[in-house]
Amino acid sequence: MNNIESFILSTLSATVRAGTPLLFAVLGTIFTERSGVMNLGLEGFMLIGAIGGFVASYQTSSLLAAILVAMLAGAILGLVHAFFTVTLRVNQIVSGLAITMLGTGLSGLWGKDYIGVIARRFEPIKIPVLSEVPYIGQILFNHDLLVYISFIMVPLMWLFIYKTRPGLTLRAVGESPDAADAKGINVFAVRYFYTILGGSITAIGGAYLSLAYNSMWIENMTAGRGWIAIALVLFATWDPAKALI
Repeated sequence: MNNIESFILSTLSATVRAGTPLLFAVLGTIFTERSGVMNLGLEGFMLIGAIGGFVASYQTSSLLAAILVAMLAGAILGLVHAFFTVTLRVNQIVSGLAITMLGTGLSGLWGKDYIGVIARRFEPIKIPVLSEVPYIGQILFNHDLLVYISFIMVPLMWLFIYKTRPGLTLRAVGESPDAADAKGINVFAVRYFYTILGGSITAIGGAYLSLAYNSMWIENMTAGRGWIAIALVLFATWDPAKALI
């Protein structure tokens, strides 16, 4: 392999890693916005997931605990967003921006004692056989566990949204809440559930930054990735398969 090929493969492999936090954020937001709740708070969700996961990893040395704490933090923030937008019917744009500010502030306050320390991180795992495939193996199958989970989530989400009854319910609530309500579907409950679920998945994207992409907490480490993810949701037309591309 010459230097040019090696550079291209390394660049493409790095692109997959760099895109993983965005993919988690986009997938989570697809769930939320498919239910009819706009979410502009991705930056806040990712930051709260990043610091929550990092603190849990530092305190327990358990990566499973780190991901669960990150998801819990995202779920709580999702509950706040759902309460304001679904129950109180606050303007969804205003609520999303408030969530961004809340997540940014809380993560900065929570993380001020953890700046500069190192926590346990996700290490690359070579997939047997697949990682040895020329070119493709190095690009796709020589990453950490969270990258592989993001790959698996895409087809599972696509099948769920388009091929299952709960997915049909989700789309019905988002596209025509009045018709869904007439069919006896609890629109409030569906929107609450998917706003909370979407928040927890988005928070994994933030946790990826502090537990895999880096192994430390840096204030405002998302660096605008949440805003990029919002644009990607629109480009993907709320479709998980397009989101992966």
